[in-house]
Amino acid sequence: MERRHARSGSPYEERYGFARGVRVGDRVEIAGTAPIPADDAPVPESAYDQMLLCGEIAIDALALLGAEVDDVVRTRMFIVDADDADEIGRAHRDVFGAAEPAATMVVVAGLLDPAWKVEIEVEAQLG
Repeated sequence: MERRHARSGSPYEERYGFARGVRVGDRVEIAGTAPIPADDAPVPESAYDQMLLCGEIAIDALALLGAEVDDVVRTRMFIVDADDADEIGRAHRDVFGAAEPAATMVVVAGLLDPAWKVEIEVEAQLG
């Protein structure tokens, strides 16, 4: 099967040797996606806006690999503060709600950048 990669421009992709997304056959996997603005703008402050940015980056990677939001079957959200769960969940609904993917939200001790409140992983199935 053909293997395709998508890149988002994150500085971590080259540094750590991974692609934002990988498609093998009809399966698309999007790597942990943090709220890193493409234009060197500051990271959004609110958890809601961070989740929207994570979703935008993930959706762009899906599109590069021939998938769209309706193909999303699973998401995983890693959050650093349980008090942000409702904001992040609301943004998740706004981004992925039409697909109603299986979803998991896990509170973690921290993410790579202390400014990040959320990081997501996305899985999609084509066809």
